[in-house]
Amino acid sequence: MSEQTSVTVSRVIDAPAADVFDALTKVENHERIDGSGFVRSLDQGDRITATGQVFTMNMEGDHMGGEYQTDNHVVGYDKDKLVAWKTAPAGTEPPGWQWVWELTPTDQGHTEAQLTYDWSHVTDKDLLKKIHFPLVKEEDLEASLGNLAAISLTG
Repeated sequence: MSEQTSVTVSRVIDAPAADVFDALTKVENHERIDGSGFVRSLDQGDRITATGQVFTMNMEGDHMGGEYQTDNHVVGYDKDKLVAWKTAPAGTEPPGWQWVWELTPTDQGHTEAQLTYDWSHVTDKDLLKKIHFPLVKEEDLEASLGNLAAISLTG
């Protein structure tokens, strides 16, 4: 039996895909979207519009000894359908985990949003000893979907 290397959750949001995507790609919304409680605020970054962008978030968590920053490298972008980024401690290259948001319209006013937290490419043995994946639990991801739904409805 193979060890788990990702968690995926999904839900239908009562908003068109364009509205959900708009809320998700405003990086200043990520503190409000985050269901884990780690994200504190945006440090720097603009709306996600393409792969190759990097945005930096202020974070806090015991797993990193308190306050820290992450650089988030956008690795997937398909307007109104997909946005994905690999996260790294600020100033470093991503060590192998990523966040993938996929949006599928179910009808004109509803969108299935799927969030995948994937750590399958983490190979650093010391990091794997320090961080016990999944660091963000399934219920936290589900909370993120609920938060995104609320933001998508209110703007």
